[in-house]
Amino acid sequence: MISVAHEPGYVSVAVFNEFTVHDFRQFEDDVRYKINFEGKPNLLFDLTGMVRYTLDMAIEEYKFAKAHRSDFGRVAVVTDDQWVTWSAWMNTLFSEARIEIFDNLDEAVDWVRQDGTQGAAA
Repeated sequence: MISVAHEPGYVSVAVFNEFTVHDFRQFEDDVRYKINFEGKPNLLFDLTGMVRYTLDMAIEEYKFAKAHRSDFGRVAVVTDDQWVTWSAWMNTLFSEARIEIFDNLDEAVDWVRQDGTQGAAA
């Protein structure tokens, strides 16, 4: 299950329990809207409540990242899971966004809001 919130300067995504392809598609719809009407969004993924993710979600994430390689500014990922960290690192190969991994939500929020503008990559 996910929760998506449009915060000033970024889109916040929190994942709880299992991250499914249905959840990811909800995220895609929200972010596509933001891209179309407001420009490049910054993203914050709080994955501290994620227990697992499905294979089809991982495949969808790869396709989405490849199709939108230059559509994001900063991407903060909050996790303490080594596999999620590895996956985020792999996404740097397919994205022009600046991706950082955090183990503290407050630090991630501060970082993702630093440039203070939508559409401007750091």
